[in-house]
Amino acid sequence: MTPTVYAIPLRTRFRGITVREGVLLRGEAGWGEFSPFWDYDAATCVPWLRAAREAADEGWPAPVRTEIPVNVTVPAVGPDRAAEIVRAGGCGTAKVKVAEPGQAEAEDLARIEAVRDALGPGGRLRIDANGGWDVDTAVRMLKLLDRYELEYAEQPCRTVEELAEVRRRQHVLVAADESIRRAEDPLRVARLNAADIAVLKVQPLGGVRACLRIAEDIGLPIVVSSALETSVGIAAGLALAAALPELPYACGLATVQLLQSDVVDEPLLPVNGMLPVRRPEPVTPPDADPETAARWRVRMSTVEGLVT
Repeated sequence: MTPTVYAIPLRTRFRGITVREGVLLRGEAGWGEFSPFWDYDAATCVPWLRAAREAADEGWPAPVRTEIPVNVTVPAVGPDRAAEIVRAGGCGTAKVKVAEPGQAEAEDLARIEAVRDALGPGGRLRIDANGGWDVDTAVRMLKLLDRYELEYAEQPCRTVEELAEVRRRQHVLVAADESIRRAEDPLRVARLNAADIAVLKVQPLGGVRACLRIAEDIGLPIVVSSALETSVGIAAGLALAAALPELPYACGLATVQLLQSDVVDEPLLPVNGMLPVRRPEPVTPPDADPETAARWRVRMSTVEGLVT
């Protein structure tokens, strides 16, 4: 495999970063992406490399659908910018980031209200707290936000036990993300009745086939989401969504919109709320500076030493 390191600025600060970095790998089956966030340790990065190798060396299972419904993702921005993102996103479903460190609850409420207005009454609205609330705050906020007709709340609290309690104390559906992809036992959320929906991300969980096994075992409706990848990584998410027997919810795979550029000529961008199931080829990736490229090559070598 020939590694290519990329560095692409984001349109808006997201998950604490302003530049998305990663490595593209070329194999016999095509291109794969290895782009764990920089604050992850080497052991946490192992499934990310497995996913990249699967994409490059093996390819993916045959699809059962040719297009995937997706949501637009709204970062923790002001209400005017949030409405602009929704109107430009071309989707009937929006996921809104809440519980951003340093922001007040009033800012969350203003953002959500603006998104609901931009979507209109027929649009679907979901929120993602990334585990940022405690149980009492989550229950209070979800009851307060109920007037906006939430489709579900993603990872309102950090632990599986907390998710289970939130689910018992109010009626907004609960989706588990970090409690699956960062857990030693991703099926525990189902055993504890802690979630109504499972959010699966290909890279953190080790590849499309690994995700399909979890989906079969967990017994919950699945939402496939991205890890803020380029179109090369998004193609793996589309492959997973296309291979699932059922897909009742829009997926969080329209995040190329958050990047200022991409590594392909025809980025995977939604049209009428849908993404086609295809695998775009990289052209000339935005080159990382030599220091960043060297840093990523060292990192990949370290992670490769842990992969069995």
